[in-house]
Amino acid sequence: MEILYEDTALVVVDKPCGLLTQSPDPGKQSVQTVLNAYFEQSRQRARAHTVHRLDRDTSGLLLFAKSKKIALLFEDNWKERVYDRRYIALVHGRMTEKEGTITSWLKDNRQFVTYSSPYDNGGKYAVTHFRTLEVGEAYSMVELRLDTGRKNQIRVHLQDIGFPVAGDRKYGDGSDPEGRLCLHAFRLCFRHPLNGKDLRFETRNPFRLH
Repeated sequence: MEILYEDTALVVVDKPCGLLTQSPDPGKQSVQTVLNAYFEQSRQRARAHTVHRLDRDTSGLLLFAKSKKIALLFEDNWKERVYDRRYIALVHGRMTEKEGTITSWLKDNRQFVTYSSPYDNGGKYAVTHFRTLEVGEAYSMVELRLDTGRKNQIRVHLQDIGFPVAGDRKYGDGSDPEGRLCLHAFRLCFRHPLNGKDLRFETRNPFRLH
């Protein structure tokens, strides 16, 4: 796990695939436990507080606050502070549309599987914008931008339109040309909650078109 940015209030990391953002089990390794260990080793009076999350098998940019107070500043003004957050995905199929928007209501069942409905099913409304970058013989490369940050939103929405994320065993057929879930949070742009500084981060695309 690489730390891309750090100051007295915040830390931005590039999370690898397979690592939890946080865990209810304090003995289980996660980005949060790794950061807390780092803070202790570097003698910082700080604890890692989650600002947003990525699924365990999704890689990419994650933002943590070093205090609950800073985390709440993001929570209270999320859309104003975090103004651009994008993902890249390798999906099954030849994407025919150049761009579009997917909307639905998302709700978990008792087995914690997220279901999508075009009508209000008592779940949470979700909006995903997509743009096709490349189209191959069997897969397409897609950029995604979220208006909302719901659980499993991208994976369920891409399943909705018939182009599930490659390597998705829960919402796709599980075939994985890259040996992993092919979803990566590559861009994160936000305004610093203390000084208003514009901070922008971007990582390389870890996937190749098959």
